[in-house]
Amino acid sequence: MMGVQQSVRFAMISKAFSRAFSLVALIGLSPVLSAQQARTPTLEEILQRLDAHLNHYDARVPSLFCDEHVVSERQHGPRSEETVTDSVFRLKRTSNADRTTTLAESREIKTVNGKPATSQDIDGPTMLSGAFEGGLAVVSLKQSVCTNYKLQRIHKKRSTDPYIVSFATVLMPQNTAGCLLKEDSKGRAFIDPASMQITHMELTTPHHTITEGDTYTSPFVGGRVITVDYAPVLLGRETFWMPSTIVLRVTNGPGTFHKTVWSFRATYRNYHKVEVKSRVLPGFEKLTR
Repeated sequence: MMGVQQSVRFAMISKAFSRAFSLVALIGLSPVLSAQQARTPTLEEILQRLDAHLNHYDARVPSLFCDEHVVSERQHGPRSEETVTDSVFRLKRTSNADRTTTLAESREIKTVNGKPATSQDIDGPTMLSGAFEGGLAVVSLKQSVCTNYKLQRIHKKRSTDPYIVSFATVLMPQNTAGCLLKEDSKGRAFIDPASMQITHMELTTPHHTITEGDTYTSPFVGGRVITVDYAPVLLGRETFWMPSTIVLRVTNGPGTFHKTVWSFRATYRNYHKVEVKSRVLPGFEKLTR
């Protein structure tokens, strides 16, 4: 089966992290204090908060599993093929000898097109991996070396509207090695003003190098758009913002006889922290003597 394998790898950023929570009474605040709290944050302040959340994620997100539902499709001219896969998705935290941490993605496929899976090899027309390993790092202070960020105009009378940070890569030979995005790309991040967490991200790569295993002997160029929606998930006693929906769309470039569109839509729910529990059964001590 013809398939295009899309891999989006984001480097993990490891930094020390400290977090403090405070509750502020809203009754009896002076007009001056209220005005200060309503002040619009600067781009630098937003990026600093996002970095703090990213450091928390990198340092504290536990090994987890959840339900994954994927619809993978390829449309080539009048023809189309679709694969629907239901799996148990896993994110495993592994400590390395150099004290860094690796987050590895894997899945246990349960059904393919509604039938029990006969193989653990994903055979869908389009696949995407890497979003859980550090996709939030795309908008961060460290990436400002090779990415320009701009805070879009904020309407002060609509305080609940998300902050929107647009970004575009600036790739040069001297900085590309440290860039998470290796191709010229642009996008937007939507940030909840209350939690200062990213709730939605859009990433567009107009000239993306595409490799399709069984169709072409060499890569070709096309357009790629990735969107990710995030939602709060309670894992143990801590809350992390995890992907709830990931959508990928890839279109081959001009010069091809038939337009081909690859699409991938994955939804994630029922998150659980991987825990090992043990208990002593009544009478066990007597039985083992």
